[in-house]
Amino acid sequence: MKEFHCGTLVPGCDWHTRHEEEAEIMRRAVEHMRIDHGETVIRETMIDAIRSRIEKRRDAA
Repeated sequence: MKEFHCGTLVPGCDWHTRHEEEAEIMRRAVEHMRIDHGETVIRETMIDAIRSRIEKRRDAA
């Protein structure tokens, strides 16, 4: 399982998502940036910043 916390990129934002596939996390994160943060253009630097903040989550047994 992988996880992205928007607050690591946008201080104060509590939104987060998790999924098995990094591509789905990226899709959700970009959608969140557009809707909740008003980003109309998602540049490659933003994609790189999101990708670098995706972490593997160790699930509790």
